[in-house]
Amino acid sequence: MDIRHKTIVITGAGRGIGRAIAQQLAERGADLALFDLNEADLEETRSLCAAESVQARQYKVNVADEAEVSGAMRQVSTDFGRLDGLVNNAGIVRDGLLVKVKDGAVVGRMSMEQWNAVIAVNLSGVFLCAREAAAHMIEFGNGGVIVNISSISRVGNAGQSNYSAAKSGVESMAVVWAKELARYGIRCGSVAPGFTHTEILAAMRPEVLDKLTAPVPLKRLGKPEEIAHAVKFIFENDFFTGRCLEIDGGLRF
Repeated sequence: MDIRHKTIVITGAGRGIGRAIAQQLAERGADLALFDLNEADLEETRSLCAAESVQARQYKVNVADEAEVSGAMRQVSTDFGRLDGLVNNAGIVRDGLLVKVKDGAVVGRMSMEQWNAVIAVNLSGVFLCAREAAAHMIEFGNGGVIVNISSISRVGNAGQSNYSAAKSGVESMAVVWAKELARYGIRCGSVAPGFTHTEILAAMRPEVLDKLTAPVPLKRLGKPEEIAHAVKFIFENDFFTGRCLEIDGGLRF
């Protein structure tokens, strides 16, 4: 796909990987619809993208809310007059052990709040955004691309029952959608980042970061722009669909 003047929705666009994706796609000439809940962060991302002389609009959207997602996608279609792509990047973490044990006694459990919060945003939100975006792409008749941001944790990471389940799910959904939507000219794929230097990790103590990077063959964290580069590749390579790009520095759990 030549993404110049194409309209692409990016969820979780306010900061981190989402902002890096927005900036790289803007540099390539894409017009952007930026979804997030933090309006100040969204405005900063919008300003950075607009500096590339593309259209960039911001939308305060809770991706776990069906009505908000449906309304926002309709508004994007009206505002831009087309819809060509979606990057499902929005996500949260609520880590915890399935059961916490001390001295042979169970002293804690992962709560339903922890489980439901992550599944709502990281899995159901991806489903809702893709469903609505695909419907509009089909109606416009120009094809399109859907990219889900998965994670190295999709293979199962201790302390992340909820997050691992969701990130495994979004990779699988991309495969399903690649099969279902190809007839409409819509390609789908996913990107699975390893540990990446975002605001969350930047706030960690140096000794904690050292433990994270120690098992990584490249001995460093990923950069948001490296994840964004993989997303850009999926958009621009017209023979890519139904697969997952692993951008993890060679790390394996």
